[in-house]
Amino acid sequence: MNAPTDLSMKTDEVLRVELEVFRREHRDLDEAIRALQERGTSDALTMQRLKKKKLQLKDRIALIEDRLLPDIIA
Repeated sequence: MNAPTDLSMKTDEVLRVELEVFRREHRDLDEAIRALQERGTSDALTMQRLKKKKLQLKDRIALIEDRLLPDIIA
């Protein structure tokens, strides 16, 4: 997730690719967190870091979606 935060310099095509990559990473983190919770093999710090990264991805996804699908005021 080393992508620059300035979305204005990226084309819609690049943003769509990034969006799909970030969504996949978010799903993978969700599965990893769930698996660790079920097994009980993780420590609190690891879980906190994974959840924080998942939240950062969620925020990044929302930014890209807002750029690609702007709200239309009727």
